[in-house]
Amino acid sequence: MNKKLLLALQKRNKARLVELRGRLEKNEVRADDLTSVQEEVQALVNELQDIADTLANMEDGNNGDGSSDGSGDNTSGETGGSGSGDGSGNGEGRDGEPGNEGEDSAGKGDEGGEGESENRSAGISSEQRDGIMSQIASGLSTRGHKSTQTREKEIRSAFANFVVGNITEAEARSLGVEAGNGSVTVPEVIASEIITYAQEENLLRKYGTTVRTKGDVKYPVLVKKAEANVTKTERGDSNPIPETEIEFDEILLDPAEFDALATVTKKLLKMSGAPVEQIVIDELKKAYVRKETNFMFNGDDVGNENPGALTKKAVAFTPKTAVDLSAADAGQKMYDALIEMKNTPVTEVMKKGRWIINRAALTVVEKMKTADGFPLLRPMTQAEGGIGSMLVGYPVDVTDAADKKGTPDVPVFYFGDFKQFRIQDVIGAMELQKLVEKYAGTNKIGFQIYNLLDGQLIYSPFEPAVYRYEVAVTAPVAG
Repeated sequence: MNKKLLLALQKRNKARLVELRGRLEKNEVRADDLTSVQEEVQALVNELQDIADTLANMEDGNNGDGSSDGSGDNTSGETGGSGSGDGSGNGEGRDGEPGNEGEDSAGKGDEGGEGESENRSAGISSEQRDGIMSQIASGLSTRGHKSTQTREKEIRSAFANFVVGNITEAEARSLGVEAGNGSVTVPEVIASEIITYAQEENLLRKYGTTVRTKGDVKYPVLVKKAEANVTKTERGDSNPIPETEIEFDEILLDPAEFDALATVTKKLLKMSGAPVEQIVIDELKKAYVRKETNFMFNGDDVGNENPGALTKKAVAFTPKTAVDLSAADAGQKMYDALIEMKNTPVTEVMKKGRWIINRAALTVVEKMKTADGFPLLRPMTQAEGGIGSMLVGYPVDVTDAADKKGTPDVPVFYFGDFKQFRIQDVIGAMELQKLVEKYAGTNKIGFQIYNLLDGQLIYSPFEPAVYRYEVAVTAPVAG
């Protein structure tokens, strides 16, 4: 849509808001019409915001310095936030009250209807009217509206410049960054970017189930099944229905204090032309994801152990026949073992199953073939989500995070429904603290990221969600 059409649509929507405002001021909105008026106002406000964003994007693209050509300046003619300016800086009202003329015609369709006293008796409360009027005012005022892209760029820049000391705490707060007591809350736009990167690198983030909340998250787990009964005789006082019990255990996601440290050289930060915000964010991503991935896969950090980590909670699988990777028939034996493994979970888990393996396991299955000459790892007909191979009929992902600690040459296979890995992110918990003195001796600045996080594999003992298979390595892998 071109700029001229956008401005015309903006003018029309604002005129409608002015008309509705006039009806509200004259008590011409009945209680029965309240819902429809609220919905219309909200729709108009949302559309006006979209138009303002689009116009701002056009101006950013056409006038790199952020200036407009005069035809799209929606703020100069909207003093008081209630005008219906046409974008040229000239409101349609008089005496500094844009849009007043629209009020004179508002509600004409209601003239000749019910009397004024009846209208008021069936009208809306002052609180309801004030709420809608506030919505209308925000829609009529486009002052300060910026495109989402522009706002995010400003927040990113303010955040990065504050943490490296280029702007003061007061300046950072004025630009929308929450800062104080030596730490700064990581803005949502940056926190979401860090989490998105974590999803790309941490497969449990990608396939697990994430809950974002400030409260506790509890999951009931069945630990004792009920038992049914059968009888061919009619029950009486001497033959009552036996009592059966079911029991649930409750697993609580209890977010732990989670931190990671990234250091950046002062030289890099002070180099002219260097993208400061990208340097800081990239280093934070790397440090955070390394720590988070280890927490979810292994959970072995001293003092911050995770009992629900994948390595600890996945059920160990042992094939009926041990696989000797150096044997001539290793390929067929491995195929048989993987078939057994994928058929071990209950049907509901198997339906949603997928493999997560380490590179040592990938090397094994890439080399091996079954007795009839077919490779264990087969390409998918059409790659989906970055996955290009199938293993015994199920998609495969490869990650170094699946390595056995200290022995990365051991092939490790995980199979199951990874959506049962539950992750809690505490909203607004991610913070950053700058450490200057600690690394002054090496001309570096440290950035310590802090978050509250928990992630556990949760399932009933009757329906294990993920199985783990480690293949013993006693000799080099045969071809």
